Amino acid sequence: MRAVVQRVSEASVEVDGSVTGSISKGLLIYLGVCRGDKKVDADYLVEKITGLRIYEDTRGKMNLSVQETGGSLLVVSQFTLCADVRKGKRPSYNMAAPPEEAHMLYEYFVEQSRIRVAYIQTGIFQASMQVRYTNEGPITIMVDSRKEF
Repeated sequence: MRAVVQRVSEASVEVDGSVTGSISKGLLIYLGVCRGDKKVDADYLVEKITGLRIYEDTRGKMNLSVQETGGSLLVVSQFTLCADVRKGKRPSYNMAAPPEEAHMLYEYFVEQSRIRVAYIQTGIFQASMQVRYTNEGPITIMVDSRKEF
């Protein structure tokens, strides 16, 4: 399971012209579920992402997590994070989990995140979405449950 995490001052996602999720200060999480991913992968990402110390403390040092700052999460499914681009110019999506499995693990990730973070919004799984955000920092971090980075 892979995630791209961005610290944002605001973010929203639209489907067919309607906002399906919107947050102020928090994390925008693009979540990709790959073949072979299990609940343990989601658990790892939830713990890692919600605990990332990427917010400044009173001394200006990045030492606080989204949990500690009372921030929000906007979780957007993105199967393209499982793309393989090593051969040719067209990405291969063979490593993306089948939609039924991916949807189940995506929902599980959101459920488990709600245990740690009070305010969570989402996009719509498998929908064509427009995401708008202001990246703060900028801070963008990639997290992989298989520790490939």
